[in-house]
Amino acid sequence: MRIRILLSAALLCAVALGAFVMSSARGGAASGPNLTVRSDILGSQWLVRDENLSPVACSVEEGGVTPGIRRLVRFTVTTPNIGDTDIYVGDPNAHIAANDGLFELATCHGHYHFRHYALYQLIDPNTGKIWKAAKRGFCMLDTDPNPASLGYGSPGPGKYHNCGAVGIPGNQGVSAGWADTYRFYLAGQFFVLDGGDGQDPVPPGDYVIRVTVNPPFVAKKDEPCPYTDTNGFCHQLPESNYDDSGGQTTIKIPSHPGRDGFGPLKGDNTPAVEDRCVE
Repeated sequence: MRIRILLSAALLCAVALGAFVMSSARGGAASGPNLTVRSDILGSQWLVRDENLSPVACSVEEGGVTPGIRRLVRFTVTTPNIGDTDIYVGDPNAHIAANDGLFELATCHGHYHFRHYALYQLIDPNTGKIWKAAKRGFCMLDTDPNPASLGYGSPGPGKYHNCGAVGIPGNQGVSAGWADTYRFYLAGQFFVLDGGDGQDPVPPGDYVIRVTVNPPFVAKKDEPCPYTDTNGFCHQLPESNYDDSGGQTTIKIPSHPGRDGFGPLKGDNTPAVEDRCVE
């Protein structure tokens, strides 16, 4: 986020010190929606591989990535709603018409992206250095029912299945008892490791992937701040608990990933998909 240095540092501290532990049940929790991140999925679905990125790929354009052979770590993110109320967003076109700041037009994709839905960070645990991911926008859908272990069994059918587009109505949200999953092969679900996105190269070693859903942010000039937490930071969505909105896992980045890649998804050659709407 492009904000003043002091505010950026304060926000970083708030995120780093937040509770990155996923709730296992909703007992005793306040009523309302509650988003979190499944660390088990994050830890079991990542892959380091060399990949030929097309110059016309939207993730390349939006992420400022130099096309060609790039070394990446791809990863899957699942954000369950473990509350007892839906996260309702509705039609992006209505939000654009209202000028409420929740969506912005992704000119490459030709549809609207929800802003500030999730924050992806690759962290060196020894130095605290952080790399940003190529992900720039999100579309919230019911993709997977939550397991009973999350305290919400048999949630019923999902309600939200349509991203929408310019002039085409959508219906976005995450139902209570459902999750929104961004699979590893989707656009922007990666960190560039070789410096091809203008950031420093990531040396081999152990790192932490940390994901925060509905993260805190400091509003820029004329940017809406729909909801605030007890620390005064903005959030795009209402939640009953802003303190369990993160998940993380430790990964190893090798010197050479090999032909089949390296990590739990080694050998998975699923081709990259640029548009979430055609997942």
